[in-house]
Amino acid sequence: MIERIARMSDVSNERYDLTQGRIFDRLIAVALPIIGTQLVLMSYNLVDMFLLGRVGSEAVAAAGMAGMYMWLSNGVLLIGRMGAEIGVAQNLGGHDEEAARKFSSNSIFLAVSTGMAFAVACRAFSSSLIGFFNIKEAHVARSAVNYLSIVSLGMPLTFVSAAAAGTFNGSGNSRVPFLINSAGLVLNAALDPIFIFSLGLGVEGAAVATVIAQAAGCSMSLLALKKKKDRPFERYIFFMKPELRYITRILRWSVPIAIESMLFTFFTLVVSRIVAGFGAGAIAVYRVGTYIESLCWLTCIGVSTAVTAFVGQNYGARKWERIGGCCRISLAASCSWGAFVMVLFLTAGGHLFRFFLPDPVLIDEGRSFMRIIAICQVFGCLEAVSSGVFRGFGRTLPPSVVSVVCNALRIPISYALSMSSLGINGIWLGVTITASLRGAWVFVWFLLDIVSRLRGSGRKSASDG
Repeated sequence: MIERIARMSDVSNERYDLTQGRIFDRLIAVALPIIGTQLVLMSYNLVDMFLLGRVGSEAVAAAGMAGMYMWLSNGVLLIGRMGAEIGVAQNLGGHDEEAARKFSSNSIFLAVSTGMAFAVACRAFSSSLIGFFNIKEAHVARSAVNYLSIVSLGMPLTFVSAAAAGTFNGSGNSRVPFLINSAGLVLNAALDPIFIFSLGLGVEGAAVATVIAQAAGCSMSLLALKKKKDRPFERYIFFMKPELRYITRILRWSVPIAIESMLFTFFTLVVSRIVAGFGAGAIAVYRVGTYIESLCWLTCIGVSTAVTAFVGQNYGARKWERIGGCCRISLAASCSWGAFVMVLFLTAGGHLFRFFLPDPVLIDEGRSFMRIIAICQVFGCLEAVSSGVFRGFGRTLPPSVVSVVCNALRIPISYALSMSSLGINGIWLGVTITASLRGAWVFVWFLLDIVSRLRGSGRKSASDG
């Protein structure tokens, strides 16, 4: 009986072992649930935007402004998630399960700590944070403050859920986080109409529904780590004593990514303030347009996460040929997707926009947004794959440097173009120019650094053989 259980465990582990099997099949098996998870997470906000759009464009603008700080929290959230993904992937690939488990538990400790700190800051300074946008309509600003104060309660929960998801992703089992987040989305979609319309809470009701769904998702994530049949570790202890050497390594990996993400959001906040000078309608266009664009870049994030897990495990196992195959396949697949989305935005951007904001004037502005932003979609795919490979090696600094520099340039370029005859379209063009530069730059760095590293390691392995 014991031998049978052991064989079943081995089969389950092999199912998520990325160091063996066909590269394309393994990548797809990991990438699709992660892409689904990213789309589900995006859908949390899309559901809110869709329903609040029926309340009015001002409700969308209020949730959009507060949502910028939720986006900012995603940078801090990455400390726990990326620490778990990289640490678990590399050490499971190297067959060191104990180290992988410690990277996971220390990542969850960091997730709890950073999530609580960020939540307290958002709640304490909500008025000042929303005041940054200098929005003209006082009642819109007031709704945004209320929304931010409520959703901040769920931030520690999302941080812990992300670290748990990073553990599953790093082990090659991305299916569990997808199922958990899907269940949370269903709950959120069911609660939103009740709190927004039936109870008459409007923007604040959307925030309450989101927090309840986040609490449910966090509970399911922790239960899955402890009880799920195909969990990464047979034995898991949540409250292990934090170990400095693991925390130090996690911070070395994840802090550059966190800083990159937070600065990206900060620069976006500055750009949003420039947009706010054109009125609440312009903010609504920017917010909804960004969510629609997520059709491409959240998919790329899913591919990038799968690439990180695949490269991490094979780097731990020193299987260089598999890493090279992963690079070629993921680049071809993601760039094909980017080209498809580019054509979609160019030809049907207005129709996509109409679904969220039925105002004819805003639809015309949204159509212009989608056509301009379409230009950078393939570059975003190049960036996503290249960054995923860097992170799988544990080299998180190069893509972060590129991102920070290019995103900093976005502010003066967008402002200057908005002061020209282009008006608000100049802002969209500034976003596209800097996103294209970012993708091209990190891809060239990837070619010069990682590709040469793989060739050298391949030659060394051949000579050793």
